[in-house]
Amino acid sequence: MTEELANHYRQIIRAVGEDPGREGLLDTPKRAAKAMQFLNRGYLQSLEEIVNGAVFESETDEMVLVKDIELYSMCEHHLLPFIGKCHIAYLPSGKVLGLSKFARIVDMYARRMQIQENLTRQIAEAVQEVTQARGVAVVIEAQHLCMMMRGVEKQNSSMTSSVMLGAFRDNISTRQEFLTLIHGR
Repeated sequence: MTEELANHYRQIIRAVGEDPGREGLLDTPKRAAKAMQFLNRGYLQSLEEIVNGAVFESETDEMVLVKDIELYSMCEHHLLPFIGKCHIAYLPSGKVLGLSKFARIVDMYARRMQIQENLTRQIAEAVQEVTQARGVAVVIEAQHLCMMMRGVEKQNSSMTSSVMLGAFRDNISTRQEFLTLIHGR
């Protein structure tokens, strides 16, 4: 697989007018292939594998919030990165999820060719599936290099997307508490 990808990168380098045989580019196709595999490793992971049984019984029923989980993903439209942070909250219903698993869930879905809107929903639905929580909220704030480096070239733009499930969708005060906690206002 790596060699096939490397061959495609050689063709791309040639197609943009460069010489893939030039000293500085000799190993670039192989490095780019390995980087692309790394950036898309989420396709090789499953929710069950990354959670690995780290769901624990708990009487906690108040909001649990994990914020500022950094994420790196690849825009499926331009194959350019988008970079940001994810905030996840849930209202436990007898089960809590191990803390590191939130970051692993974010990474699994972010390490796929994506659009931010779908990424937000996938994370929320995964947390809901694993915890059976009364509600799940996810907000992602990201900057998209496809908008910064090409096209409109707006350097200070960012995108915010949210998905609210269960009590976060149905209860305005729960939603407001979450938004206040992540934005500090």
